[in-house]
Amino acid sequence: MRSTQKKVFVFVNFFLLFGNLNIEYLAQIKNSSIINLFCIQNFKEEMLKAKIDYNEEIATDTCDCYLEEFIKNNSHQKAINKCKLETKKKFNL
Repeated sequence: MRSTQKKVFVFVNFFLLFGNLNIEYLAQIKNSSIINLFCIQNFKEEMLKAKIDYNEEIATDTCDCYLEEFIKNNSHQKAINKCKLETKKKFNL
């Protein structure tokens, strides 16, 4: 019986450790992904065209929204439309 308990304990700890490492790795990918870099650059250009001062907090929030929505829906245009609306409401633009 003790052998089974040890195996379960080791398995659970391994699972928890692997899960935490995986979450941290995915967070790093999200922040430095090519898609995120293009999003930030495009956001800057759109702000300049609209003659609005660039704000990094707004850009980060918008691009995070875009990545999440794109992953959910696999639709570039739907993600853009939804996140533009959310950003306008959230930051009173």
